[in-house]
Parts: sequence; structure tokens; C-alpha cells
Amino acid sequence: MIAVEGLVKEFKVYRRRDGLLGSLGTLFAREHTTVRAVDDISFEIPAGARTAYIGVNGAGKSTTIKILAGIMRPTAGRCLVDGIEPYRERRRNARSIGVVFGQRSQLWWDLSVPDSFQILRHVYDIPEPVFRRNLALFRELLDIDALGSTPVRKLSLGQRMRAEVAASMLHDPKVLYLDEPTIGLDLVLKTAVRELIGHVNRELGTTVVLTSHDLGDIAAICDRVLVVDRGRLIHRGSLRDLLDTAERRAVVFESGGPRPAAEIAAEITARLPGARASVLEGGRVRVEFATAATTSRQVLGFLLHHYDLRDFYAPEPGLESVIREIYAASAASGPPPRRAGSSRPTAAA
Repeated sequence: MIAVEGLVKEFKVYRRRDGLLGSLGTLFAREHTTVRAVDDISFEIPAGARTAYIGVNGAGKSTTIKILAGIMRPTAGRCLVDGIEPYRERRRNARSIGVVFGQRSQLWWDLSVPDSFQILRHVYDIPEPVFRRNLALFRELLDIDALGSTPVRKLSLGQRMRAEVAASMLHDPKVLYLDEPTIGLDLVLKTAVRELIGHVNRELGTTVVLTSHDLGDIAAICDRVLVVDRGRLIHRGSLRDLLDTAERRAVVFESGGPRPAAEIAAEITARLPGARASVLEGGRVRVEFATAATTSRQVLGFLLHHYDLRDFYAPEPGLESVIREIYAASAASGPPPRRAGSSRPTAAA
């Protein structure tokens, strides 16, 4: 459904000189630095996939999404969405995609949500049965009728985001781009939005691309992950693959023997290489270990050999900690190389 090859997007950042003379000088000769926001990225997203495209602020994820949506033109490289180059065929591309861009509204500011939906119905030429079916779905999951005839500009952020998510799906798009779709929503409505996204993915085969800082959204919605840092793609794979990259894992167990939990924890820390044991509430012992030094099999073998385990389990590593590890490793590798001569004076327009 989505194919990206060697995608590059550069921006010119103009420098301002200090003082009055410096400001006057910029009227005749301006110096700029070329910043590469997207740096030779390539990936494919199959039809019907639910992919998280994540990164810290300024990593380049929103720029990539804007290129895929046809809002921006790439500096180099190529991208296809359902066989279309988005920036070349913007109208055709727009009919097959739905977009939610956090704080940017696609609704009419002075109209009510129902009036905005009627306009979108005509813009996308939505068949009456499809329009009615989707409105019924939005009523059921998002309680969209509760927004009434209030103008969009008077809605709270959470109310507007409900309407934005619904509007993006009104015309049954083939691809859904969601940038922070649950911002401003309480836990109940977050769950409803996640359920709605899952529904259209299952029933219509909608391809979902999510960018979010909400790890709950990523875990609940997506099964594939692309991680971008400083314009470069640094990880790709399933969510399971991402969690498997954790540098530290853990085992929690309850001992059936007479020895105190604190004594057992201290002994494990001293005897098991790369491990750190602590006592949890209720007397359970948590053993964290570095995967580079010790395998899960070695840890379990050690525990079974030395202690009477009444019960044990291995909790999944936290998604937040895994992503933090990936960013730390990318930062340690140093900044990406920049092309020579990126800073130069230009004549003022």
C-alpha cells in the first residue's frame, strides 16, 4: 500500500545577524543552513497493516507523514501510496486517505459538527448508505450526537478530537494517518477511539499509520513499528521484535522456602552475573538482568536449582524503556553526516 524509497526532505534555515547593521545586511545577502529533516528513508507498509511511526520531537516523523499525505514535496527519493505519488496527484490521493493532525482542524470552525459532516459528504461524494453506516458507528462508539449544534470553535479539545477522528473516517479511506489522535481525551474515550480504529482496520482493511507519544495508543492499535531519529530510520519490525530488543529483562518469583526474601535477593545479586534482585510488596523477588550478560534460560536455571519456587513469571519489558534504549544507542553513534557546503550566502529575493 505504501512504498517509500530513498526519501529526503531538506529545509533552508536562514540565519539572523545581531545588531542593526547585521539586520540591514540580511536584506542583501542572507546566509542559510540546509537542514535535512528526512534523511534517505526507505520502507514499505502492506495494505491493512497497523504501523506506529514514532520518534522524539524533531525526529522527522511529521514531515514524512506530510509527504505521504501530499502536503509536502520531497527533495529527493520517491513515495507511492496505493500506486499514487501523493504530491503529483493530490486530489486523487486525498480521496483515498484520512488524516488527523493533532491541533490542526479539518472541520469548519464556525459550523457545527453535523454541518461539517454534511459538507464532507459532498466533498468526498460519499454514498448515502456509507454515510449513514458510519454515522451510526460514530454514535455508538464516540457518542458524536452529544456534540449537538455547538460550533467547532466552542468545543473543548477532547470534543473536537472526537469529531476530527470521525471526520477522517467518514469516507472509508484506504489509508488513515493519525497524528496524536487521542490528545485531550479521557481514558474512556481513548479506549473508544482505539476500538473504532481497530474496527475499520478489521472490517474495511484500512491501512493505519500512527504517530503518537502515547505508548498506550501504540500498544493498543499497532502491530508494526518504525522508529525514526534525526531523520533516519533506526528500527523497523513488529512490536514483538521491538520488545525483544530490550537490554534488560526480569523474572518475578515467590519462594516457598523459609529464608527471608531480602536474604534471597541479596544472594542473587551477588552470585548471578549482570543481575539485580529486589523485594516487591508481598514478599515476591524481582530479578532484573542484562540480556548481554545473561540469558533468560540461565536465570531460570539458577533460580530453579537454588530456590524452591512456588510461583514465577517473566513480565514483558516496558515499551517506554525499550524505546529509550534505542534512542540512547542512536545518540551514542553520533549525528548523521552532513553534506559539505550546507551553509552559504544567497541573494535576497
